[in-house]
Amino acid sequence: MIGFLDCATGISGDKFLAACIDAGASLDAVNVAVAVVAPEAVVRTDRVLRSGITALSVTVDSTAEEPRSRTWSSIRETIGAAGLAPVVRDRALAAFTLLAEAEARVHGTEPAHVHFHEVGAIDSIADVVGVAAALADLGLTRLICGPVAVGSGTVTTAHGVLPVPAPATALLLEGVPVYAGRAPGEATTPTGAALVRAHATGYGPLPAMVLATTGHGAGSRETPPVANVARLLLGREAAPVSPANPDAAGAVDLSADPPLTEEPVVELATAIDHVTAEGLATCLERVLDAGALDAWQTPACMKKGRLGAEVTVLAVPSDATRLATLLAELTGTLGVRIAPMTRLVVARESRTVATSLGTVRVKVAGRGAWRRARIEHDDVAAIAREHDLSPDRIARTLEAEVARELDSE
Repeated sequence: MIGFLDCATGISGDKFLAACIDAGASLDAVNVAVAVVAPEAVVRTDRVLRSGITALSVTVDSTAEEPRSRTWSSIRETIGAAGLAPVVRDRALAAFTLLAEAEARVHGTEPAHVHFHEVGAIDSIADVVGVAAALADLGLTRLICGPVAVGSGTVTTAHGVLPVPAPATALLLEGVPVYAGRAPGEATTPTGAALVRAHATGYGPLPAMVLATTGHGAGSRETPPVANVARLLLGREAAPVSPANPDAAGAVDLSADPPLTEEPVVELATAIDHVTAEGLATCLERVLDAGALDAWQTPACMKKGRLGAEVTVLAVPSDATRLATLLAELTGTLGVRIAPMTRLVVARESRTVATSLGTVRVKVAGRGAWRRARIEHDDVAAIAREHDLSPDRIARTLEAEVARELDSE
């Protein structure tokens, strides 16, 4: 069973837990795990409407008086000694460890000295333990998380009014595709961010699956016009389509070596009408040399009929600000749009292969029926000049020799 967590309106502990239960996780299994850690707490569910969508809402009822805060050490000891199933215990501790490390970085201290306020409340503990128990009950082997909406504006906490995303949330989401989203306020909480980091096995769009069920977890507030709901889609993994017969799903079994892997990227884009095409080509070469994954320009008709170009740069999320700044400096553009997304890529490696015409650099992608080899054009052009032959003829000769070399491995 694989799953896809849709965080288009953000994610919190209660939304994640409610989505799991609505998708089929046993409420009894959740309450058994929660009772082991906090005997005074009970998870209760209700069916609610969020902007016209029916979703499940969870509430944690507790008979105990809440302390002002709990330390990470006390929570770790409680969970560790509670007698939970190992998989549930380890998943819950992983989420709280991430929270403690993030809070320690925010406050300049060690994780052992961290005091949880909102996160230390009994409902947050129940959410963390409950999600761990729910995912174990569902038997998920893979959980892909879509881009996470974090919200906008400010949020009031025990430490005062903080910008959204809150500092701990931002640290927890490092390396995760994020965007503001349309819902105002705090869309993603530190607990939700920690649960995503602890349980997601990858980030990207909905993976190919035979859909079995969908769970809707409701947030605690209305955020019109957006439905404050997290979705968990569950199903079994779909077989890939054969490259030889795209109409026959599963004709080539590549399940042990998937042809495509998912990775988060950002797309930087800007429209320019004051730089020549040659000038933009030079700028894009500089951006590529600075680490961009890809870069190109597309002719565009600008306002008032002026001819210009749409410049697009693909980058890893951690390079987005640096490359956007460089693009602005090189082109003089007044703004760069940034859009988080995911790309599916074929695993590849670069090699050097000795041929009868000299050594060439080759990019080899995929394996078996999916394997492709491409020779670097600069090497083809250099050999063509050296032998005074057409690049097309040189390319065909080199491709045949490289294919024989690879087939002999």
